[in-house]
Amino acid sequence: MEPPPERSGIFAGTNPFTLAQSWLDEAVKSEINDPNAMALSTVDRGGLPNARMVLLKEIESNGFIFYTNFQSAKAQEIETSGKAAFVMHWKSLRRQLRARGLVEKVEDAKADEYFHSRSLQSRLGAWASEQSAPLASRAALKMKLARVTMSKGLNPPRPPFWGGYRITPLEIEFWADGKHRLHNRFLWSRDQPVGEWSIVRLSP
Repeated sequence: MEPPPERSGIFAGTNPFTLAQSWLDEAVKSEINDPNAMALSTVDRGGLPNARMVLLKEIESNGFIFYTNFQSAKAQEIETSGKAAFVMHWKSLRRQLRARGLVEKVEDAKADEYFHSRSLQSRLGAWASEQSAPLASRAALKMKLARVTMSKGLNPPRPPFWGGYRITPLEIEFWADGKHRLHNRFLWSRDQPVGEWSIVRLSP
């Protein structure tokens, strides 16, 4: 079944994850740095929001995956609420992708595979950094990295406090710049993580 005329071109398709991947693939060709960067938002116990940049590592058939330290502020907030949101902005394409939904840890085997694909320096750094915790000095961090390098060797395993999260969205919005600030926005939404998608055009 063909999409309605107004959802032709860059908005065409019946699967939002396939569409998101196509937008990211385009961004890889035109963005100077980190086309997979996304601003991740979480909320603390008091309801105060937090936002920070992380890297999207995979778009699955029903979710978006990123990796982090489970002791970090973002991870603690995710564990408390079970929810998160993110936005990806591609200036070169004049587009953005927004999503929000439910979050769960990825499977150990998947996290292990990704961890071992990283550079040795990144793997050792994951062991050395107590992410979001107070740090006395950069020299102290370098000393800890040196100790970790001595103890973990050239093939360190994935730390038990480090892994991936999967965001399963209940909403995904595709936004593209329009003339005279009459931007194009399409919101895909569903009630359940495996429910049918409803698609509406939003006012700019």
